[in-house]
Amino acid sequence: MKFLGNIVWLIFGGLITALEYFVSSILLMVTIIGIPFGIQTLKLGMLALWPFGSQVRESSNGGGCLSTLMNIIWIFVGGIWIALTHLLFGVILAITIIGLPFALQHFKMAGLALTPFGKEIV
Repeated sequence: MKFLGNIVWLIFGGLITALEYFVSSILLMVTIIGIPFGIQTLKLGMLALWPFGSQVRESSNGGGCLSTLMNIIWIFVGGIWIALTHLLFGVILAITIIGLPFALQHFKMAGLALTPFGKEIV
């Protein structure tokens, strides 16, 4: 069932948001300062491709003030735009009953798109 959910997910916005993550990851990795942001964005892109069956949880090291600082920078660099994309797809998919699980997944990923540092994907 997870496989079918992931295939339908790709059709209903997953592929577009994953491409958005991958493009931003490549752009961020051009500079040395942007490499940590690019790596985290790459992880989020993989989650955006295949979200059903994956879990996001707090990192075991706790994150700390560096994760907070990087989350604040990330919100202004690109997180807000990716979160808005997830919110748009979530609102569109929430109109139908069939699209409701996919809308909920987009809403979860919108929160993750705003503050990705200090979290790990399992």
